[in-house]
Amino acid sequence: MIKTMFGLIATLIAIPVAAFYVGDPLNDQQYHMLKVATIIMLIAAFSCFIVSEITRNCSQVDKLWSTIPILYTWYFAYASYWHSRTVIMAILTTLWAIRLTYNFSRRGGYHLIPWKGHEDYRWEVLRQNPALQGRFKWAMFNLFFISIYQQSLILLFTLPSLLSAFGKNQSLTFMDLIAGGLFILFLILETIADQQQYNYQQEKHKRINENQPLTPPYSDGFVRSGLWKYVRHPNYASEQAIWLSFYLFSVAATGNWLNWSLMGGILLILLFIGSSNFSEEISAKKYNGYKDYQKSVPRFIPKLW
Repeated sequence: MIKTMFGLIATLIAIPVAAFYVGDPLNDQQYHMLKVATIIMLIAAFSCFIVSEITRNCSQVDKLWSTIPILYTWYFAYASYWHSRTVIMAILTTLWAIRLTYNFSRRGGYHLIPWKGHEDYRWEVLRQNPALQGRFKWAMFNLFFISIYQQSLILLFTLPSLLSAFGKNQSLTFMDLIAGGLFILFLILETIADQQQYNYQQEKHKRINENQPLTPPYSDGFVRSGLWKYVRHPNYASEQAIWLSFYLFSVAATGNWLNWSLMGGILLILLFIGSSNFSEEISAKKYNGYKDYQKSVPRFIPKLW
């Protein structure tokens, strides 16, 4: 997992540098928009780092993951003089944010005291890693990966909105309809997947708390029905597909199937590969049947045969 994270940080540096020299250069307005958004990102990253170091709760970034994209996309819509494409993109991002914020909130992610709330269990597992032992090592990991990397990634996967602001194709096209339709489709699938997992975990823990026997499927310990019988991470798969669909708006705006704003989607996929690897390592140790589940069910893409 540590090697994966260092690889993600290196990729974060390499891909934007390479992408900067591919495709049409940014105009002055887009440069200004990118500069403002980058300042917001750095403020958010260092705020998360400081608060998480003081409180020892590293889920500060998680609290902003679903909320700060609203700020970026509505700022891009405003800076593009409310162009219809960027407004649509901001509305879709807001729908995504409301759903994800609600899902994070009902799992205890937020608290009346803003810096409190549930911390993702994976951060505590990582603290036990020998490579991260010691306050200084963990602080550097927190600064560069948890805070700066993830805040940078959040900005990057919203950048198709910036590129769409002053694209060559100012009129809405059939590609915009496809992008919006796919975005909503995968948002619905992600909602269903998260609800299925939530229902399963709620019932499982209810039975545990009431000292009831855990009969199948709750004796498995993990959900493997509904969308989860087709892929091991339908919520992760949908999340990646949502932001790849979002990228299609920039294709409609530029007329180019490949442009530099795809880098956010690529980095998001790499992050989810690393994150799912780590989660599955934990699950395989915790649940006896998980390795068989891994062998029989694909990770992200369902078998079509």
